Amino acid sequence: MTVSVQGIAELRTLSGKSLGHTDWLQIDQSRVDTFATATDDHQWIHVDPERAASGPFGGTIAHGYLTLALLIPLMSELLEVSGVRMSLNYGLDKVRFPAPVPVGAKIRLLGQVASAEDVPGDGVQLTVDFTVEIEGSAKPACVARAVYRHYT
Repeated sequence: MTVSVQGIAELRTLSGKSLGHTDWLQIDQSRVDTFATATDDHQWIHVDPERAASGPFGGTIAHGYLTLALLIPLMSELLEVSGVRMSLNYGLDKVRFPAPVPVGAKIRLLGQVASAEDVPGDGVQLTVDFTVEIEGSAKPACVARAVYRHYT
């Protein structure tokens, strides 16, 4: 379920609140191959299913940075902000990749707002703790703290 907020005043109320989780998203080889082409990262553990089958993960895995990049579309499933002039990705803190995402696995995003603070220029800085879960795995694929700025 998407959390919807209207304007800066409502953004300020999100501190400490859960954003819930997204639906599961299956990671397929086509997505991994497209990311490899876009980033020029063609390491065999990502793009060579035959070789990867006998590798350390038993098959191809998604790039860690692909998992991180998926925060962008998945975040839009968690939070919808309207009534602001501009929203920016301000940065990331404490990014880790505890477990690989095997091709064919499903992931989902969980979000928890750590803080909502005023910033100069009539804005609010929203800091969100994210966990990317892998269906059936005890370890997450990614944990990160993302920082967003929204301006009136």
